[in-house]
Amino acid sequence: MRVEVKPELLRWARERAGLKTSALTARFPKLDRWESGEGQPTLKQLEHFANATHAPVGYFFLAAPPVEPMPIPDFRTMGSVHLERPSANILDTIYLCQQRQEWYRDYARWAAADPLPFIGSVTLKKDVEAAARAMRHALKFDLAERRAMSSWSEALRRFIEQADELGVLVMVNGVVGSNNYRKLDPNEFRGFAIADDLAPLVFINGSDTKAAQMFTLAHELAHLWLGQSAVSDTAPSSTPANHIEAWCNQVAAELLVPLKIFREEYRVRADRQEEMSRLAREFKVSTLVILRRMLDAGGLTRAQFVKVYEEELKRLIDLTAKGGGGDFYLTLGARVGKRFARAVVIDTLEGQTLYRDAFHLLGFSKIATFETLGHRLGVV
Repeated sequence: MRVEVKPELLRWARERAGLKTSALTARFPKLDRWESGEGQPTLKQLEHFANATHAPVGYFFLAAPPVEPMPIPDFRTMGSVHLERPSANILDTIYLCQQRQEWYRDYARWAAADPLPFIGSVTLKKDVEAAARAMRHALKFDLAERRAMSSWSEALRRFIEQADELGVLVMVNGVVGSNNYRKLDPNEFRGFAIADDLAPLVFINGSDTKAAQMFTLAHELAHLWLGQSAVSDTAPSSTPANHIEAWCNQVAAELLVPLKIFREEYRVRADRQEEMSRLAREFKVSTLVILRRMLDAGGLTRAQFVKVYEEELKRLIDLTAKGGGGDFYLTLGARVGKRFARAVVIDTLEGQTLYRDAFHLLGFSKIATFETLGHRLGVV
């Protein structure tokens, strides 16, 4: 049985998924005819097409393509132009994180948890240095402790732990949920924050370089201190026109590397490459953040900064591409966040959450995986 579907709805679903017609013709040989209105799919074919484009099948029976606004404030831009259409990947990621946040908020209320005082504790009128200082104090972000660490990668793990211990649900994932075929594009977004005084959440695009992830976490935490939800694509190299994004970028840089201390240690006349590497080791941040601080300290012109930053980013991307796989349970813990995973496991073992719901929230379907995760988290 053929079903009548408007061609514009088929094109909308394909474009929303970021797919060209050629990417789907092997599975749907008559797609060109469907999109031109010369043919119609069967109901079974339509269901398969909906699955392939990650679109609810009911949408294909609408009179016109739906408008899907971003669920949280959208500060992403391409240059200075606001991005109008969010992809299916970013929408589904935000929806999943909202489900997890809603679950954790109910869990926190049931446990009579106190509201977190740092959420919304600053305004854009607050001095950047003072805001970064307040964040550093709350996070117990000790510069001396960081300098004693073996690498900035270790410092990034510790940074995530500090946010987690403070009460922030930090999730780092490079795919939609647990679907490794739906990779998130860091060119579309680098992270987002969903503010809540019981269940604040930060999501970091794990497809981005680890070097960039440190800055993204600091930037999104600044949004939480403002008490504001937002999706961002900012990086250490960006100079956002939006005053909120610009403020969060400045606070992020100051949190990671206080400019006053940086100026004292920065040897402007030294070899740039050697000095960049030395300061990255000293402050235990990525070289990308150090380059940003070199610009802020007046050691680089904007033109020099852009050139050197792009070269360093390419080098780091090449290094990332050569990396291998990791521990499944460490990856799982990062994808959903240790605080969240621990709460779901405990609540499920206590009979408050169904195993079915726990599996959905955590992104797997096997009881053995659940039990091993519980052991790794120290709650089983």
